[in-house]
Amino acid sequence: MAWFYLFFAGVCEIGFTTFLKMTKNFTLLWPTVGFFSLSLLSFSMLSLSLRDIPLGTSYAVWTGIGAFGTALVGIFYYGESTDFWRIFFLFLLIGSIVGLKIVSEH
Repeated sequence: MAWFYLFFAGVCEIGFTTFLKMTKNFTLLWPTVGFFSLSLLSFSMLSLSLRDIPLGTSYAVWTGIGAFGTALVGIFYYGESTDFWRIFFLFLLIGSIVGLKIVSEH
């Protein structure tokens, strides 16, 4: 269950970083509400995952999922770069997350 919490926390991180851009420096109400709601949910789920997954692993996986997903939002929603090296390193990041799961003690 801890890995589910961690995955969900990472997905919520993608959401709150996306809403962060949409808030326009916290001047728009609904994106700001979305940012704070998903931030709270993400940190809550991360906290639950820490019951069974080591801190370093949890944090690396959480930020990795968030970074990968937010980069995809940037590519598909904001038209950001899709050059070879960016895609290469995004997939290297996913490989690292999978590797952490494989070698995790729990």
